[in-house]
Amino acid sequence: VTVYQCLEGGVIAVLQSYVDEDKDESFYTVSWACNIDGTPFVVAGGINGIIRVIDASNEKIHKSFVGHGDSINEIRTQPLKPSLIVSASKDESVRLWNVHTGICILIFAGAGGHRNEVLSVDFHPSDIYRIASCGMDNTVKIWSMKEFWTYVEKSFTWTDLPSKFPTKYVQFPVFLASVHSNYVDCNRWLGDFILSKSVDNEIVLWEPKMKEQSPGEGTADILQKYPVPECDIWFIKFSCDFHYNAAAIVLSDVPGNREGKIFVWELQNSPPVLIARLSHAQSKSPIRQTATSFDGSTILSCCEDGTIWRWDSVQTN
Repeated sequence: VTVYQCLEGGVIAVLQSYVDEDKDESFYTVSWACNIDGTPFVVAGGINGIIRVIDASNEKIHKSFVGHGDSINEIRTQPLKPSLIVSASKDESVRLWNVHTGICILIFAGAGGHRNEVLSVDFHPSDIYRIASCGMDNTVKIWSMKEFWTYVEKSFTWTDLPSKFPTKYVQFPVFLASVHSNYVDCNRWLGDFILSKSVDNEIVLWEPKMKEQSPGEGTADILQKYPVPECDIWFIKFSCDFHYNAAAIVLSDVPGNREGKIFVWELQNSPPVLIARLSHAQSKSPIRQTATSFDGSTILSCCEDGTIWRWDSVQTN
């Protein structure tokens, strides 16, 4: 895991680098989190199913979370409470962790859980109780933590061993959607809507219409489809950026593809507008993941050939 800083003029500086003690470890996912005192943590997981929480302020391992029975495909951080992270695993479960205390609070699995690898998970941007997950069973599931929130709060004040914490199973999602007919390898919230992609060369924007009386049931209204050519291999993640302006949320959706191009969509318009197609003669390898800076001015992409590309928006008259 390497920590870089994006400097002015397109320069990228290496700040820290971390090599796992197990030479067979291969990290699939990394996320920022922080301790309750604001200490920055880097959280990584991969083939071994162990989550490493690295204290970036002193370059030491803060904690290692053991619990998943197989590899970890994605880790996401709760934006409103960044000491909470959620992990999606090949073991068909999603787990909620407290990076401050090292506690596994909730396990989303069981009777109504995923029936194959969970490939992606995301926290709702404003509803702190809600997450969405998707995977190799072709479904997207929305889960609620509302009735278990006392356990989340309890995890911050727990003083006994983390293994003695009363971890709860959340067995049933509040909504199940079959929007795709193949693996769903990435889902992201867009307000109360969801963006999800499969291997069908498109990203789908849809609205979950829940039935309050019968949890788990409901319909998915497809609002928009965004074509992404040459994106028919699995395990490609896209990203969104949020501009909180007074009038509107402008959001660009940046999927990578296997030709080394990035498509930037303006999602505020209907039909959507392709703002930019980012390509470079030397970028030919599949782009596995993209990330957008908080202000939307920088887009990063990491490629299968081990390169990281940086794109900066330039103001034109």
